[in-house]
Amino acid sequence: MEFHNGSIGRIFKLWLAATLAFLLLLVLVSQGWSPVDMMAASRRQRSITPAGRNSDESNFTGLAELLPKVATDDRTVIITSVNEAFARPGSLLDLFRESFYAGEKINHLLDHVLVVAVDAAAYHHCRRVHPFCYLLQANTSMNLSSASNYMSDAYVELVWAKLELQQRVLQLGYNFLYTDVDIVWFRDPFRHIGVHADMATSSDLYFGDPDDIDRNWPNTGFYYVKATNRTVEMLRRWRAARWRFPRGHEQTIFNHIKHELTAADGDLRVRLQFLDTARFGGFCQLFRNDMAKACTMHANCCVSLWNKLSDLRDVLGQWRNYTVITPAERKKAQEAGRIFEWRVPAKCGTPDKRAARAPDSDRRAIS
Repeated sequence: MEFHNGSIGRIFKLWLAATLAFLLLLVLVSQGWSPVDMMAASRRQRSITPAGRNSDESNFTGLAELLPKVATDDRTVIITSVNEAFARPGSLLDLFRESFYAGEKINHLLDHVLVVAVDAAAYHHCRRVHPFCYLLQANTSMNLSSASNYMSDAYVELVWAKLELQQRVLQLGYNFLYTDVDIVWFRDPFRHIGVHADMATSSDLYFGDPDDIDRNWPNTGFYYVKATNRTVEMLRRWRAARWRFPRGHEQTIFNHIKHELTAADGDLRVRLQFLDTARFGGFCQLFRNDMAKACTMHANCCVSLWNKLSDLRDVLGQWRNYTVITPAERKKAQEAGRIFEWRVPAKCGTPDKRAARAPDSDRRAIS
């Protein structure tokens, strides 16, 4: 058989390409990737368009016209997202809105809340109770209307859909504070967000230093982002990182890439602030839970919509009981070294917190 130089060259190139592909496959398998993960990553990467063209205006019809109606004077919008299960009467959206009226002079902030509905039924429920609702056309065939459990496929699609919309909000020149709808509000959170922060995020675990990138664990159920070119690029990289971590959702992936985004010798140098769990609490960490400081409470570390509703209603009831205590009584308690603390959630939280310790002498649980 006779081979020409051109044929030999083509055969060599095919052999080299096959060898490199095989070596890459071995590396990915050694890192724990399954064939399903690889196909999912490929689909996700194809869904992310090149920088500068993702999250463009055609994907968010009407958003640019709605934002000026919702934003504060400094172009800040509070965003939450709901599906049908969260927005139906008596569910999380009603409880979320109720907390603004129960809180300390924060009901005016509802005028700056944009509720993003991910299905038509949720949008209908939203319009029933709230003036500013936006129907997000999520690019997925999944049913996003049910109460999705943490890390289910529908849950993961929900959190990535919200991130794309948030990037578009930044591109339009608006700051945003994103809050999960399973968070109840008590006080104005903006007073505790540093003016120099590009991003301020609540924490699953907080170790006392708002700048501690290594030890603090972010919870992206509540976070503020300032609109700058830097943060638009941060959101773009965050979304693009999805294919690198196929088993992760957006919060886990942000924790993976937070050093890349904030590195002093990097090209972005994002200024990231972690918010104190004493003020921005959650069921994951109730160790420093003085009601006198609380701004929000998040039903994290909690499975099932019913459990969230039950424990958040109890939290709101405790807050109302706290607010009827007179300032003189609060001052007297403070001088005596006592604090008014939240009860351990009855249905949510980790097992160690559900096995509640008895209040000690310098603490007072609000019934």
